[in-house]
Amino acid sequence: MSSEDREQYDVVVVGGGPGGSTLAALVAMRGHRVLILEKETFPRYQIGESLLPSTIHGVCRMTGVAEKLAAAGFTPKKGGTFRWGANPEPWTFSFSVSPKIAGATSHAYQVERSKFDTILLEHAVEKGAEVRFLASVSDVLEDGERVTGVRYTDAAGTEHEVRATYVVDASGNGSRLHKRVGGTREYSQFFRSLALFGYFEGGKRLPAPNAGNILSVAFESGWFWYIPLTPDLTSVGAVVRRENADRIQGDPERALMALIDECPLIKEHLSDATRVTEGQYGQLRVRKDYSYHQTTFWRPGLVLIGDAACFVDPVFSSGVHLATYSALLAARSISSSLAGIVSEEAAFTEFEARYRREYGVFYEFLMSFYDMHVDEDSYFWSAKKVTHNQHTELESFVELVAGVSSSEFDLDGAESAALRMKSKSAEFVSAIDEMSTDAEGNMTPLFRSSAVRQAMQEGAQVQSRAFLGEDLGPDVPMFPGGLITSDDGMLWQPGPA
Repeated sequence: MSSEDREQYDVVVVGGGPGGSTLAALVAMRGHRVLILEKETFPRYQIGESLLPSTIHGVCRMTGVAEKLAAAGFTPKKGGTFRWGANPEPWTFSFSVSPKIAGATSHAYQVERSKFDTILLEHAVEKGAEVRFLASVSDVLEDGERVTGVRYTDAAGTEHEVRATYVVDASGNGSRLHKRVGGTREYSQFFRSLALFGYFEGGKRLPAPNAGNILSVAFESGWFWYIPLTPDLTSVGAVVRRENADRIQGDPERALMALIDECPLIKEHLSDATRVTEGQYGQLRVRKDYSYHQTTFWRPGLVLIGDAACFVDPVFSSGVHLATYSALLAARSISSSLAGIVSEEAAFTEFEARYRREYGVFYEFLMSFYDMHVDEDSYFWSAKKVTHNQHTELESFVELVAGVSSSEFDLDGAESAALRMKSKSAEFVSAIDEMSTDAEGNMTPLFRSSAVRQAMQEGAQVQSRAFLGEDLGPDVPMFPGGLITSDDGMLWQPGPA
């Protein structure tokens, strides 16, 4: 075996997407040796084009890439516009209403992922990480219970082994390594959908100042996303239930146009548009948007981040947020453990608890959001029908609880979960109704909804820490006996005694 095959790094990252690049940059900034193994070459196509403010103004500010993103010319996204719920008129969610996301931070971007991901990866290299393209990781190396590296094949078909103190799986939903942490991948019984999507030129835009918003439109068979990537280019996708998979079989062009015909608002926006048929956007694609979570996120020497660990329905653009947020949490754990500040067990227990919480918050948030779209005749929107069971309403909701299988709940826990979801859904409906009768478009009622506040809470905290550092004041544990964040947000520290 050559000397190259005995290479040793502090961290090997599998996958060069936003999660992998973010973690690599953060760990390299602490002076550690980091290698990224990416199976493709960049730039490359990827879906997941609508971002959230905490990614841009929180995590990306911490890595130092935020200024590059600001200069890249991506479409500013001030919020989201929805045709959703009983109200027939579209309504808008604006980031600027929250006092925690105001002024210069009250926007995100709509991004072409081929450009966005390349910027993040190149920035990680600038920060000291090394990257190898066309490197396909096949398995991990082990020493007893600990993962000690990876085995990969290069473009010429030559197999290599690289040793590392930590291996980070950031390779997405197609991960080969997620089973190596132990546990199983548990799939949601509600969020099991198929997305058929493509790209159009010449599509209409919402009136200013919301021209850059994502437009999400519910219709009988599911919902559409409509993302303005550039002044002329629009990402358009239809999300339908798995049981309606026959709707998108055969000719994808005919299938997409039939779904567009079923949704008048999207059809009107595309009335003067033509579908892109060449280049990276020329293909109509189908993706299984099956929400899932791994029952274990880490073991000694190996940690899962982003979609390798969990995925939740994309209606609120949480994909890149969860990837970069989990990268930040895992980077803190790795750097803190390598520095001997806290034990590995404590560091990664904190990582998993916080990541599961954030995933669960978005899952519950989305359950409430879907539940507010009341259409008893629509198969897509009936949680009780989706579960294919004859249980009570209470039991049906138990099967849909965020991030936890129903077998882990006793009756009291199940009842409280069901009531919580119903309560949050009712809050949404009340807030939207109140907004629709406000002539000035006041968004305050929506932010009184506990589901909205909770979903934005941790992202706002990351954002504030990135801007204010020690001026924000000392952190407090998220969980009893848990760890706290250092002033610069880069490390874990023991909580107060």
